[in-house]
Amino acid sequence: MALIKSISGIRGTIGGVVNENLTPVNAVKFAAAYGMWLKGQNQKKELSIVLGRDARISGEMISNLVANTLTGLGINVTDIGLSTTPTVEVAVTLDQADGGIIITASHNPKEWNALKLLNEKGEFLNAAEGEKILKIAEEETFVFSEVDDLGKYEKKEGYIKRHIEEVLKLEVVEVDAIKKANFKVVVDAVNSTGGIAIPALLEQLGVACVKLYCEPNGHFPHNPEPLKEHLTDISELVVKEKADFGIVVDPDVDRLAIICEDGSMFGEEYTLVACADYVLGRTKGNTVSNLSSSRALRDITLKHGGKYQASAVGEVNVVELMKASDAIIGGEGNGGIIYPESHYGRDSLVGVALFLSHLAQLKISCKTLRESYPDYYMSKSKIELTPQINVDEILEKIAQKFSTEKPNCIDGIKIDFETEWVHLRKSNTEPIIRIYTESISQKKADELAQKFIAEIEELL
Repeated sequence: MALIKSISGIRGTIGGVVNENLTPVNAVKFAAAYGMWLKGQNQKKELSIVLGRDARISGEMISNLVANTLTGLGINVTDIGLSTTPTVEVAVTLDQADGGIIITASHNPKEWNALKLLNEKGEFLNAAEGEKILKIAEEETFVFSEVDDLGKYEKKEGYIKRHIEEVLKLEVVEVDAIKKANFKVVVDAVNSTGGIAIPALLEQLGVACVKLYCEPNGHFPHNPEPLKEHLTDISELVVKEKADFGIVVDPDVDRLAIICEDGSMFGEEYTLVACADYVLGRTKGNTVSNLSSSRALRDITLKHGGKYQASAVGEVNVVELMKASDAIIGGEGNGGIIYPESHYGRDSLVGVALFLSHLAQLKISCKTLRESYPDYYMSKSKIELTPQINVDEILEKIAQKFSTEKPNCIDGIKIDFETEWVHLRKSNTEPIIRIYTESISQKKADELAQKFIAEIEELL
């Protein structure tokens, strides 16, 4: 069991010992630290935040603790209940709130939960802001409001509907073309809030929807990370239903994976590639993804005459570089689509609308679209950390050994070879070293990963 504090929030397993797990005490402390930071940032007499959660079993408990803590600090809370991460992000700007909190542990198993923190733009906090909140939580410098100054608590519904309306307003979303295409899709929402949002979006687009694991009860029927080995049920159902493709989202609906009509994986990395191809085909511009993302986005961007750049891993880093480079689309290779015309956050609803628009315009199958893109194959491995391991020292030694390849060290180490690359980094959310490789065949990608696992083990 674990409790992980980082600049992006606090994440841990439910139950157990205070400060070793995500207990009610830790949820209150961290919510209070965020509230104190928010009050320090503002001179306004009344502050308000938007609060939402995914369908995890512990979500209601943690949400209640957070809401009561914030009202105890004199901050007004608009609780939008079962929601998605991008919906809360959009709601912050729609309501002109001062911040937001999403109760979700994203792709982690059901025993995990987390607090994700937003600023007044509905965007994740930067590193400096996150550090300040961690310091407040550590020092416990909380000052709660007296009885006449307590914040107000209000439950409000309808925000997923409003989010969908915002998606449908986007100029690039070809609503009429999608409706004429008469698509049929299967949706696996891992029994979380995607089971509310994605079918509702598809209904508005005239897409026939076959639901699989769309009951938002928090009982995940398979590992919630949308990777190939976890998606056998939807792959089989897409073929059985003779659907045009399948849609898979993670519990908080900021990652999107596609299944082709023959049950094969479109490739989580290629969700962003396809959406970028569509957007760049309509508007010239630049793109950004992180260092662990496929080269395919770079290739597509160059084909359209744009410039591609890679950021450190983490949504806030991608967003920062997107703003600096005027990127018109970007995201992360884990299926996270960021389209600034909507908002600066990974959004599977936007991704679904862009993907459907692309297929409707091209009038080709999902499989044919995938075959039109460069073929790269990725391997994702990890090594469990122990307190005895000095990760920074290990990564530094590997960088020295491969110094002739001019490794990129802005986030761990990325080494680019002629036809392949490897990225080694400490995870921000789990006690592991992540090892990502990409090459021109799965065999070569796996071999490259094993080579660097052996390098690390030798140093250990």
